[in-house]
Amino acid sequence: MKIASFNINGVKARIGALTDWLDEAQPDVALLQEIKSVDEGFPRELIEERGYNVETHGQKGFNGVAILSKLPLEDVRRGLPGDDTDEQARWIEATVVGESQAVRLCGLYLPNGNPAPGPKYDYKLAWMQRLEHRARALLADEMPTLMAGDYNVIPQAEDAANPTAWEEDALYLPQTRAAFRRILNLGFTEAFRARTQGPGHYSFWDYQAGAWDRNNGIRIDHFLLSPACADLMTACEIDRHVRGRDKPSDHVPVWVDLAA
Repeated sequence: MKIASFNINGVKARIGALTDWLDEAQPDVALLQEIKSVDEGFPRELIEERGYNVETHGQKGFNGVAILSKLPLEDVRRGLPGDDTDEQARWIEATVVGESQAVRLCGLYLPNGNPAPGPKYDYKLAWMQRLEHRARALLADEMPTLMAGDYNVIPQAEDAANPTAWEEDALYLPQTRAAFRRILNLGFTEAFRARTQGPGHYSFWDYQAGAWDRNNGIRIDHFLLSPACADLMTACEIDRHVRGRDKPSDHVPVWVDLAA
């Protein structure tokens, strides 16, 4: 079962980039972030004609997450528990049924948090605390589970081409990285780092200042796998080449393969 995460940065603006990648990569499931579309405006026909079931949790002009799946989906839920007043569309989860195993999938778009300090950073940290609570509940279910998406977290210095440039940024502040580690230390496996070590591996390059041409990137798109899910992992890679195409997102897909 090939499961991918892709911050598409506007599904309507980049529908060509999305469909080209789907045709090439053929993921069984794709978790999308920043669709920037209300549910009824999502271009589902172009996705469904490729054999995907489509579930969205959209928001006009901002945020928005989706699950595209060639496999059956059950028990779809929208919104991260813990704050009924939160209107930002940043979380969607469902159970996907594979040939030999069902897996709980959680797609997330974690708040950016800039400028920090400030109310946006407070919201980011509060959201991460809610994520930790949900992660605990998911682990208690003992079902193979993954939480994947744009975390807006640079976990370590090696995950940035120029880490000193990010020292005052909400993505790399000590409180951000500590909150990420607390979730990871509940018992999750960070899929990419379980398979690949060392610097130079990025999933985001800004559109500004020639970041792509200079490979001035950061790695902020992550898969966190529960112990039962980590046991199923056979691969995890970053589709770096997608960033070099016409009208690309500033993120590239990351994917895992599970024996499920």
